[in-house]
Amino acid sequence: MTTGALFDCVGRTPLIHLARLSRALGRDVYGKAEHLNPGGSVKDRAARGMILDAEQRGLLAPGGTIVEGTAGNTGIGLAVLGQSRGYRVVIVMPDNQAPEKFEFLAALGAEVIAVKATKFADPAHFYHTAQRVAAERGAFWANQFENPANAEAHYTSTGPELWADLEGRIDALAMSSGTGGSIGGTSRYLKEQDPKVRVVLLDPLGSGLSRWFHTGKLECVGSSITEGIGIMRITANLAQAKLDDALEVTDRQAVAMAHWLAAHEGLVVGTSAALNVFGAAKVAQGLPAGARVATLICDGGQRYQSRLFNRTWLAEKGLESPLGQSLEAVLAEA
Repeated sequence: MTTGALFDCVGRTPLIHLARLSRALGRDVYGKAEHLNPGGSVKDRAARGMILDAEQRGLLAPGGTIVEGTAGNTGIGLAVLGQSRGYRVVIVMPDNQAPEKFEFLAALGAEVIAVKATKFADPAHFYHTAQRVAAERGAFWANQFENPANAEAHYTSTGPELWADLEGRIDALAMSSGTGGSIGGTSRYLKEQDPKVRVVLLDPLGSGLSRWFHTGKLECVGSSITEGIGIMRITANLAQAKLDDALEVTDRQAVAMAHWLAAHEGLVVGTSAALNVFGAAKVAQGLPAGARVATLICDGGQRYQSRLFNRTWLAEKGLESPLGQSLEAVLAEA
């Protein structure tokens, strides 16, 4: 048994072989269990990396304050890890995120500033608001979108862990992007080990990254209930990504996969994780039999219980997923 401070318990998460999905596809799909990090999501890796980098550069001193704008998970990671090191944490978050995230941050003792969900160009956007709050308070602004310590955390941990877990036999990596840190750092590492690893960016509707990859233009269509993924700009972290393809995934596809995973794999996952697994399955279908595809289980479904697993809420959004839906029906969702 290993022991250590909470801060040192980030990463080294299990890699779960999605057995029933893999058996049905004839290809092996693996999900890295990032929901088992201390703060419950993949964003703990970025939070740890940004805190360490800020400390090393003298931007964070004992008793200091961390400010960040976030859809929730990075804020939770910063609150969990920052509080454990004695920092005060202030989180700016759009008001349309799942209530469970607000409740979790409140339980951690973080100061939460809720702002209206708006376009990035609006000065009231959570990103710009966090920057102003940090400047006003003389605090450290984590700036997860443009802070290279974000992608570096994945280059030095997520990528090497996946490579070691799969003994260097990875045919494809399929994952979504929020800040671009996860796919930026992880894909860069894996491509350095084996340039043949196929990297596919998964994108929800309402985001412009998939269309940008295919056309060079940041254009979006529709909207999505997913939280923390999808964006309409190329961040410094995303610019590091080594991409071979991009795929759009709809809300219906993500919701159907979330419910299928719960019923058939025993995994209750969040919206981005469900989208990732759906996309990974689609990527796997296009590869030879026996191929290995890896993705991230970004966080758990408990953080979205009032939405993703609330049949009334889903019905209101036109997204109710029939119980007992077959995998074939899930993968055929439009």
